[in-house]
Amino acid sequence: MRRAVTYQTEAASQGSLRVTVTATGTIEPTNLVEISSELSGTMEAVLVDFNDTVAAGQVLAALDTTQLEAQLAVQEASHAAANARLLSAEASLVEAESSFEIARQLDERGIASGTNLTSAQAALARAQANVAIGQADRNLAQAQLDAQKAELDKACICSPINGIVLQRNADEGQIVAASFSAPVLFTIAEDLSKMELQVDVGEADIGRIAVGDTASFSVDAYDDQSFPAMISLVRYASEIVDGLVTYKAILSIENEALLLRPGMTATADITVAEYSDALLVPNAALRFAPPQIVPEETEDEASGGGLLGLLMPSGFGDDGRVRSDRTVWVLREGVAVEVPVEKGDTDGRMTRIQSGDITVGDLVIVDMTKGK
Repeated sequence: MRRAVTYQTEAASQGSLRVTVTATGTIEPTNLVEISSELSGTMEAVLVDFNDTVAAGQVLAALDTTQLEAQLAVQEASHAAANARLLSAEASLVEAESSFEIARQLDERGIASGTNLTSAQAALARAQANVAIGQADRNLAQAQLDAQKAELDKACICSPINGIVLQRNADEGQIVAASFSAPVLFTIAEDLSKMELQVDVGEADIGRIAVGDTASFSVDAYDDQSFPAMISLVRYASEIVDGLVTYKAILSIENEALLLRPGMTATADITVAEYSDALLVPNAALRFAPPQIVPEETEDEASGGGLLGLLMPSGFGDDGRVRSDRTVWVLREGVAVEVPVEKGDTDGRMTRIQSGDITVGDLVIVDMTKGK
């Protein structure tokens, strides 16, 4: 005796379809700067704290400069002495030039001997050499003075950008040792009103996303709120996350209300395709297939693994149904009819039908039950 079959159906519909790729990542500032000290010394003053807004060039902290100022005074004195020596050499040069000119004129008149002219010429050459030495000494002293001033300027730890202090790892009286690696004293985010979401996209989905795609994301802190974003960069370099190959996508986000904070975990849905007035069927309709019809006397064999079961095509499932995602079954006048279709994108629940003998309102079968 054949059992009564009841089909569960849903009507094919026409509507919009939004296809997304889901990815997770963290929210980060667009520009993050870590500020260190090139000098070792004692922290004399710390002028900013967490969450303070700072401007480019603003002093954040300063090292004790007693020794540096003393070294600067030494270099200034050395520069002054070198300048004085140069002035003395230039005065001697003027004197030597005058003596040489007199000796030359006397030699031309035959009044003085050639020895006097030679001595005057030698004195002039020595005076010229002393001026050159004096100029070199002054240049060297100037370079050493400039270097010492630059070293003193490094004692002032300043902000290179406008931003907000996220981290402060400096306190007054702290010893800063920059001999081997420069310690990070402050971390500054340039502008928290414009941030970026860095998400990991699987290699299976990376071909579907592109710069300019829109997205929406949510964070645990505001799980009832969705935030908009847009892809600004897709990096070519791959990364390995939990053994899977992923690619980093950067999404630009607006954060005028400062609700989003650096380090928050976010889940983003990136829109990769949108359709309007599309013919849609449930995904369950593409998975459905009726059981293979077999004679009653062989029904048990087909289901239990007898000879007929061994001869069944490999496309049959455990329940004896032929699986195919290229056809849907439509209930027409109480009869299940198989309709070949060309399927398109899916949002995970509905699939767009690109072509096939199916129209809006057709009852597609999604499941069936057998009566007892």
